[in-house]
Amino acid sequence: MGRYLWFVCTGLCLLGSFTAGASSDQTEAHEAIYRPAITNSSWEQKVVSPVVYRDPYSVALFNAPHGEDRERLNSQSKLVGAFIVTTAGVLALLPSDFTQWEDSDEPLHKRWWDNVRAGPTWDRDEWYLNWLGHPYLGGMFYQVARKSGYRQWDAFIYTALMSTFGWEYGVEAFAEVPSIQDLVMTPLLGWVYGEWAFQKEREIIQRGSTVWGSRFLGNTALLFLDPIDALGASVNNLFGREVFIAGTGYWGYQEAPRATGESDKQVYLQLNYRLGSGKPVTGGRYAPSSAYTTHSKDPVDSSIISVSLGTTYLNLDSRWQVANGWAPTYTFGIHFYPSLSARLSYSRAKLDSTRNGSQVIYENYSADMQYYFRAQQQLRPFVTLGFGETLLEEEQDTSVFQWNGGLGLHLKLNRHWAFQMDWRHFYGTRNHHQDDLVTGQFIYRFGRGENGQL
Repeated sequence: MGRYLWFVCTGLCLLGSFTAGASSDQTEAHEAIYRPAITNSSWEQKVVSPVVYRDPYSVALFNAPHGEDRERLNSQSKLVGAFIVTTAGVLALLPSDFTQWEDSDEPLHKRWWDNVRAGPTWDRDEWYLNWLGHPYLGGMFYQVARKSGYRQWDAFIYTALMSTFGWEYGVEAFAEVPSIQDLVMTPLLGWVYGEWAFQKEREIIQRGSTVWGSRFLGNTALLFLDPIDALGASVNNLFGREVFIAGTGYWGYQEAPRATGESDKQVYLQLNYRLGSGKPVTGGRYAPSSAYTTHSKDPVDSSIISVSLGTTYLNLDSRWQVANGWAPTYTFGIHFYPSLSARLSYSRAKLDSTRNGSQVIYENYSADMQYYFRAQQQLRPFVTLGFGETLLEEEQDTSVFQWNGGLGLHLKLNRHWAFQMDWRHFYGTRNHHQDDLVTGQFIYRFGRGENGQL
């Protein structure tokens, strides 16, 4: 069955590539490539007043004041809603050890309320679900708004709303407690992936839908970057009529158990489309603008997002009954201005118990705000304030809510990289735990990196 699905999926890729290639050859004879305007509007192609950027974090999703395609956004949102429900149904049929969803006989509404009330919590799903699945899901949400003519910040807000209320606190809450890192990773890394895919698609189209000089590779790449737009445009070009207007879909991977105890590896493609009017195709060549970095004056792009990796020395309260030690630490950050940022930090380590010498799993996560002094300089002192939770052995009954505050130094190495050290003091509200964490980490900024425009 796995091989069969793989061949079907590969066949769809080849079909999309061949039909796109055939349609391109056909339309080149008429010096035109049909790309429906409703699926390819772009913020960079708009002429907007510089006044728009005086309030860079304003949100235009609900009133579309700059000519954004709100009709397409609404239509796509309905399809995305159907996609979310369908995906949840598929996941519900998979083994619980794959999805980490708990089986329960409780009524759905009670299960949803219990999970919402219990969360959010730090989940321990498989790495590929958290690091690949959720960013891809976020990227799908992101491109819905981005291709409806919205700028990056609006597309990010749309992604955050859809992933938070449509997924984490929506259908997924029927099966499990909402996840802290998914609430952050899905919109942030979805922004990074979604913008990358959006720009790569435009670059390939500008080269005549070729990769390494090959139209087949070019159209295959377009299919993977955005299977909805690629197949929709191919069908419309093939028939010379507006068969499809807009749609949504996704690539997926799963391991399906067999009766023999073995499992099949399955790759699949699911598509949803809104049908068009069937009228003949009109209009000329679709010519996307050049890369975002050279044409847009919008100061808010994916460069405000950062990730970091480092290590933390844990000087813990004796009430924990574990020895001090070191823990790897990673963060996801968003840099609103050179002087202001926010981050989600997570540390995990195995420490020696002071009671019996066994090893104990220690976890700490916190959401913090940082204010930087001398923000235009390379070396910047900062203060940090936040809150979070510490727990042992992944047991929620050991968890302690903690406030934290501290000081640090941020050294800018170049526009993408920085090194940061900070000390934070944690205070637990339940048992009055007092911990000190000293962290050193390298920070990477996506996109153009720190551009200093804000």
